[in-house]
Amino acid sequence: MVMADWPGVNAEWSRELDVPSTSGADAPGTVRRWHLLDNGAELARHGLTPLGTLLCVHGNPTWSYLWRSLLAAGSNSAHPWRVVAVDQLDMGFSERTGTFRRLADRINDLGDLTDVLGLEGPVVSVGHDWGGAISLGWALAHENQLAGVVLTNTAVHQPEGSPIPAALRLALHPAVHKWGTTTSDAFLRVTHSLAHPPLPAEIRNAYMAPYRGASRRAGVGNFVADIPVDASHPSFAALTGVAEGVRGLDVPALMLWGPRDPIFSDRYLKDLIGRLPHADVHRYEGAGHLVAEDRDIAAPVLDWLAGRVTGGRIGPAGTPAVEGTDGFEPLWAPLAGLAAGPAGDGRAVVETATDGTVARFLTWKQLAADVDHLAAGLATAGVGPGSRVSLMVPPGVDLTVALYACLRLGAVVVVADAGLGTKGLSRAVKGATPDVLIGIDKALAAARALGWAARRISVRELTPRRRRLLGVETSLAALARAGSARAGAAGKAALSLPGPDSPAAVLFTSGSTGPAKGVLYTHRQLAAMRDTVAQTFGIRPGQRLVAGFAPFALLGPALGAVSVTPAMDVTAPRTLTARALADAAAAIDATVVFASPAALRNVVATRGGLTPDGTAALGRIDLLLSAGAPVPEALLAEVQQLVPRASLHTPYGMTEALPVTDISLEQIQAAAADAAAGTMTGAGNGVCVGRPVHGTRVAVIPLAADGTAAGAAPVTDAGITGEILVSAPHVKDAYDRLWLTQELSSGPTGWHRTGDVGHFDVQGRLWVEGRLAHVVTAPGGVVTPVGPEQAIEGVDEVRMAAVVGVGPAGTQAVAAVVETVPPTSKAGLAGAELAGRVRAAARSAGVSVAAVLVVPAQPTDIRHNAKIDRTRLSRWASSVLAGGRPGTP
Repeated sequence: MVMADWPGVNAEWSRELDVPSTSGADAPGTVRRWHLLDNGAELARHGLTPLGTLLCVHGNPTWSYLWRSLLAAGSNSAHPWRVVAVDQLDMGFSERTGTFRRLADRINDLGDLTDVLGLEGPVVSVGHDWGGAISLGWALAHENQLAGVVLTNTAVHQPEGSPIPAALRLALHPAVHKWGTTTSDAFLRVTHSLAHPPLPAEIRNAYMAPYRGASRRAGVGNFVADIPVDASHPSFAALTGVAEGVRGLDVPALMLWGPRDPIFSDRYLKDLIGRLPHADVHRYEGAGHLVAEDRDIAAPVLDWLAGRVTGGRIGPAGTPAVEGTDGFEPLWAPLAGLAAGPAGDGRAVVETATDGTVARFLTWKQLAADVDHLAAGLATAGVGPGSRVSLMVPPGVDLTVALYACLRLGAVVVVADAGLGTKGLSRAVKGATPDVLIGIDKALAAARALGWAARRISVRELTPRRRRLLGVETSLAALARAGSARAGAAGKAALSLPGPDSPAAVLFTSGSTGPAKGVLYTHRQLAAMRDTVAQTFGIRPGQRLVAGFAPFALLGPALGAVSVTPAMDVTAPRTLTARALADAAAAIDATVVFASPAALRNVVATRGGLTPDGTAALGRIDLLLSAGAPVPEALLAEVQQLVPRASLHTPYGMTEALPVTDISLEQIQAAAADAAAGTMTGAGNGVCVGRPVHGTRVAVIPLAADGTAAGAAPVTDAGITGEILVSAPHVKDAYDRLWLTQELSSGPTGWHRTGDVGHFDVQGRLWVEGRLAHVVTAPGGVVTPVGPEQAIEGVDEVRMAAVVGVGPAGTQAVAAVVETVPPTSKAGLAGAELAGRVRAAARSAGVSVAAVLVVPAQPTDIRHNAKIDRTRLSRWASSVLAGGRPGTP
């Protein structure tokens, strides 16, 4: 052993230990020499008493070196944990025994070692790859010592009828196995290549160190050969015993996962979650098989230990469940009452054709019956409480029925729209691991090609050939018929009701500030969202809603509102025209409209296409709502001309909490006047989004000089800029399988950290100044982007502006990136005249701009077509100002 070749390892950690065997592959009493990395001596030297022991078990073909970050972090006096990372026999720098060791043998071996070590205090097992199954086997045999389990990319069960991963099939092939795993070092090199980003040369060399020469790699080959591919394998029974035994573990559990793993994919994570449903789970997007190399897992593990093990809490993070069901009415509940009432034969959900005519509709009676029948049909097909169902259906009759049927059944609906783009959508769906996908043909084809779900259900009836081609087992119509027959035979389909605090939906964010995140809602929280919208905007049963934004199309029936989606691509808001909006409004004699800012821009731009009847239909609108991004006052003023009778509101919110605050056009104008007068503390520098909606509290955590918001108590004082916090019954339950993100978003008890920054004025109105991640840390202090952006957009030639930071944190220069009118044909530095006007406008907002750049179009999120990707622009501007080729951001 050459310690100098192990970067990141303290020489004091390395030790060897003689361990007599008690059972397993060796005769009792056989002594084997183990190598391990153990920070116990270091802790003792510093006089630190560990809180417990992390027993870390590597897989194949790594060794204890994998856990060096945990060893270093465990030696920190703030979180002193003893970390014992073993080299399994025949692996790493432990003895080469010459004996084939099966899974059960390795579990026994580990028990022999820990007996000799005499581990004291609580023990948390940590495992990776096949070390995960071994560590869990040890945990089941030592439950009296066990305080928790941590797992990274591993598996304990191979689904029946499902092939093992292709990489392992290849490694097991007789023509490849010995050469690939033992004779050559190919298996090691392939494994090391799975790191994202690639491992530095010195780290790769450290991983190779124990396995130089074929004689040192026999254990690598044997490990692969011991993979139980089916029930006939000698280790199948041992693995099954671990897999079933895990279901009984009631200790805290943490799973840290790299989704870019060609071996242990998300299907294995899904299986583990089913066996340890109380586990905290975090998927690191972009990370792969060697997640401990790809990401810093040490700090999260120690934080988790502090909160779940030494802190005494067991169970997942998130908002505590609210006990009792008083006043709770599930989202689907109003349907039955509306169906039985005077409105029963009236239209509930309407679809319009491109020519503006009504193409299809359901009455309230039909909607209630169809929901009941489809719920019963889904139940007969094995979809039940907790089943995850991905809905890839355009807004309209089919999506409404499918959504409410799934909720009624207790299934968890997964909603990720095509607005995320193919890559983002695939990442979102795979991360949610749906059991079933219900979709149109295009979605079914993508699901088949990309492996989104094992079971697929089509919206429409398909020919037998088409069904086989798309891997579809049935259709919504066939399921509804089966459900109707079941209801007819029983008088009414008997389905148990999901509990108020059981999971109901996973809704994905827009992905405008990083990979889209799944947001988990319970039935109680969805119902609270409905009630908040109804009470805030006065939406009552019988009103008629044009929904140019999919979530409101789905919320409409729960509000008792007749709902129609205009002829548009709802995943591309800019496709909504004034004609389509008017046709939809005329189809139901609409009283309420919801559309995104980008949609409204195009409506205003295409108003020349309105007919007299369309103009009249828009003239009967009473309420228009727009959200998803800041809505300029000037745009609202133009929209007001199209809907002269309507009250225009721009609620502020997010996927995690919708709505949070609300403001009308008149209130926006009053706030602008206050800001212009300069006589009211806190008025200005941002977008005024109004006051908290019914049942909602809002506060801020003041920003520090480095642009962070931590440590300070929430405040509502006027003029203090900070990260915006929200507390309300309709705030999401948690981020789905993103435990670390959830922890970071949890502010003081009961608060959700939004990631937005803003301040209050003396009237209690909230002003949003941008995203926390986009705050510029200039030498003179932090700069929030929205205020100067608004000032710059007042320049005649500027359509949209973005203010970004360039350079190291704390010394960043402010750059303005503008989209011009007319658009420039080439991105790069702005001309001197335009740059001067932009700088002058920014100075009026108190910001000094160092550089002005122009782009043909601002990069925006796909869902709203309005949220500028400032992070992307910052990288581009930095490259251009450093002398790089401008290109397109």
